[in-house]
Amino acid sequence: MQNINLLPALPEAILLLMILVIMMCDAFLGQTRKLNYVLACITSAVVSVLWACNAADPASHYLFGNVFVADPMSNLLKAFGGLATFVTFIYGQKYLEARGLARGDFYVLSLFSLLGLSVMISGNSFLTLYLGLELMSLSLYALAAVWRDSTNATESAMKYYVLGALASGFLLYGMSMMYGATGSLELAKVFEVIASGAVNKIVLVFGVVFVVAGLAFKLGAAPFHMWVPDVYQGAPTPVTLLIGGAPKLGAFALLLRLLVEGMLPLAIDWQQMLIILAVLSLVIGNLTAIVQTNVKRLLAYSTISHMGFVLLGMLSGVVGGKIDGIADAYGSSLFYSVIYLLTTLGTFGIVLLLSRKGFEAENLSDLKGLNQRSPWFAFVMLMLMFSLAGIPPLAGFYAKLAVLQAVVNAGMVWLAVVAVIASLIGAFYYLRVVKLMYFDKADDTNALEGSGTMRFVLSINGLAMLYLGLMPGSLMDWCLRTIKLTLAS
Repeated sequence: MQNINLLPALPEAILLLMILVIMMCDAFLGQTRKLNYVLACITSAVVSVLWACNAADPASHYLFGNVFVADPMSNLLKAFGGLATFVTFIYGQKYLEARGLARGDFYVLSLFSLLGLSVMISGNSFLTLYLGLELMSLSLYALAAVWRDSTNATESAMKYYVLGALASGFLLYGMSMMYGATGSLELAKVFEVIASGAVNKIVLVFGVVFVVAGLAFKLGAAPFHMWVPDVYQGAPTPVTLLIGGAPKLGAFALLLRLLVEGMLPLAIDWQQMLIILAVLSLVIGNLTAIVQTNVKRLLAYSTISHMGFVLLGMLSGVVGGKIDGIADAYGSSLFYSVIYLLTTLGTFGIVLLLSRKGFEAENLSDLKGLNQRSPWFAFVMLMLMFSLAGIPPLAGFYAKLAVLQAVVNAGMVWLAVVAVIASLIGAFYYLRVVKLMYFDKADDTNALEGSGTMRFVLSINGLAMLYLGLMPGSLMDWCLRTIKLTLAS
């Protein structure tokens, strides 16, 4: 009998086991809510470390009948996904306790979304990708409505659920068309059949259109962005962070798995669609963000514009049928996704730090005079805003530069020019936040709340943006190496 090595899936097994443990603790030890928080933090931290250790393995391991793959890219993305979940628990603890939301269901659903994310990232077939996506999405739908007494949260959850179901239908219909045309659910076999040219091209193109539409929704790209600002604003802020953080890594993995590993011979078709999505995301995201007065809505439109940059990297890999620059293009997109995640964590961390019991720090005016209240955290927010704007020497500058370089190398100089102009427009609303913090008088003089652990992690988060801007080489090399090893397997 053949020995099967299941160690690459050990983190997922531990994660599922701990979800069950937390459910039992919440059911039988409901009074000790703190235990749920501690177990959730330990679980997310441990699995993140295990995934990071697995990422050092250059080999790709195929499990469970080749429907699950543990390769360098999946382990890297899952490690950052686990880190994002852990940091969200740290940042959101006081907020949740003040509103009576620090219940077992929040932590169970959050970890279930992480489990779904990991399954989706490691999916090697249409079926696994879809199951992982739905496990993650259903958990996030429920989390958006976890604040039962808030009508805004309930409304946003309904919008998220309805539009999410519609997008899932698009994606599933597109996958079914690809399966009907190729006769396989496994990505490698789909690639081989499409490359053979023995399939009706019209069916394949229709399948790609529906797949790209579904992916655009999950990524929050325009014109499929309608849900993003409403859900960001209506959901409790820790849930907004869960929705806007790690799932973006999953969306990147979904793009790479489906469009590159499965449908690369159709690159000329899906690249044209990605160009449209990228341009619309950059223009609509940045222009609409200018008129926002709500911080969470502003960050929502900021997210849309940043997803445009992720798409720019994804569409720059294949030039004229040649794949010479594929590693650099997709590596820059991966690097951008990671930097975006870290910056988003810190930005929402500041919003959570400003919130307190009975007060939601949701308006731009709530940031007025932050430098008077806390010079250090005003400086942290300044670094985060500069990173999002792409101002040197912060990490966001190098991330944008890497993507723009990939676009120029692909011969699409006009697209790089559009991206630069859109970024210049976007710099306005980021600098407006800095102006409010440093040049306006504080309306609220209350002391900032937040545990010592939260303040420490938030400080590290902000300094990481500066460090990765000054010395981006190690992370960038890791991303490029990860893409090369994954695509070579």
